[in-house]
Amino acid sequence: MTLDRPVAPDPYELLPTVPAFTLTSNDVQNGEPMPAEFAHPSVGGANRSPQLAWTGFPAETRSFVVTCYDPDAPTGSGFWHWVLVNVPADVTELPQGAGGASSAGTEGAFSVRNDYGEQAYGGAAPPAGDRPHRYVFAVHALDVEKLDLTPEASPAYVGFNLAFHTLARAVIRPTYQVKG
Repeated sequence: MTLDRPVAPDPYELLPTVPAFTLTSNDVQNGEPMPAEFAHPSVGGANRSPQLAWTGFPAETRSFVVTCYDPDAPTGSGFWHWVLVNVPADVTELPQGAGGASSAGTEGAFSVRNDYGEQAYGGAAPPAGDRPHRYVFAVHALDVEKLDLTPEASPAYVGFNLAFHTLARAVIRPTYQVKG
């Protein structure tokens, strides 16, 4: 089953332009299908977050926010898979599986509730038979040490705060599809 609808825009094309830096992963590649281990258990995955590393961010960076968003979810609002807030500026890598803990093992950081209702990474789970979905992993370099938020904040509210504090952004967009 393919849900007939237009392709949603990349979420960062709709926001003010900021400089880019580099995001890499040993586990997922830009524009390439993700291995099943990074998918949700509901589609046979292991629900593990991929390894992520970033370089080239502005020298004045004081913290990071790491996000994963599916703009292709048939919801009208996409689907937030992970929002990790207040990652210290000296952290430039998250190991595979770090998203299983609300803090991703990083002191001072916390995950807000994703669209599965969990304060952690939630793997890819597009509808069976739908076209490949893009999973937009982004690291946002911020001009503040901490966003004044709690783990009860919504992903949209985190995004609102990011609009005012993002110095630069690094993005990779792997895909995932469940054959019908």
